[in-house]
Parts: sequence; structure tokens; C-alpha cells
Amino acid sequence: VQLQASGGGLVQPGGSLRLSCAASGSFVSINDMGWYRQAPGKQRDLVASITSAGKIVYADSVKGRFTISRDNAKNTVYLQLNSLEPEDTAVYYCNAAVPYWSSSLSVATYWGQGTLVTVSS
Repeated sequence: VQLQASGGGLVQPGGSLRLSCAASGSFVSINDMGWYRQAPGKQRDLVASITSAGKIVYADSVKGRFTISRDNAKNTVYLQLNSLEPEDTAVYYCNAAVPYWSSSLSVATYWGQGTLVTVSS
């Protein structure tokens, strides 16, 4: 399974960006999909996640500004970033939880390569 993230860039404070992450490869379905971010010198933290049924969780710091969505037919998850602040500057990573059968039903987590979001005037 491969995850290809895109949409990062340089934006001024108050601006917007839309990130996309498309999953490809051999799988039947995807459970949760999500976005994490990692700023320089800091740990990677959850930004938002969405289940296959559409249940959503946001980090408190992005509630009301970011919106996560997914298109199950396209195996793609999106993150709309509005009202961006310099503190949102980070590399954004997408991930996906993919079920598979081994000796029992298991779940593997895959990560995209990361896309850089820089918020600066």
C-alpha cells in the first residue's frame, strides 16, 4: 500500500490550503485515515482522523479551522486548512489503517511521505 500526499506549500497567515492523500496498491478496504503533523524539533501529533463510516476526531488546536474528509471510492483523504497560523507550520503526514488476513484479521498502518506546510508573511 502506498500513500501519496500533496497540496502543501507556502501561505500567508490567515490563508488556506487543501491537502490530499491517495492510497494505492493491493487492499480491500481502509479503516481509519488521518493526518498528523510534525514541526521542527517536536513530536508527530494527530491533527485529525476519520473512520470509514465518517466519524471524525480533531486536535483541539485545529477545531473550527481544519476540516477532514474522505472519498472512499477514490481511497483518498483530504484536509482543508483554513485560517492558517504560523504555529501550523509543519510537515503533514497522512496515514491509513488497512485490514488484512494473516492467521487472523490484523491491521497495518501505512504512512505517506509528508508534505510541508509553511505559514509565514
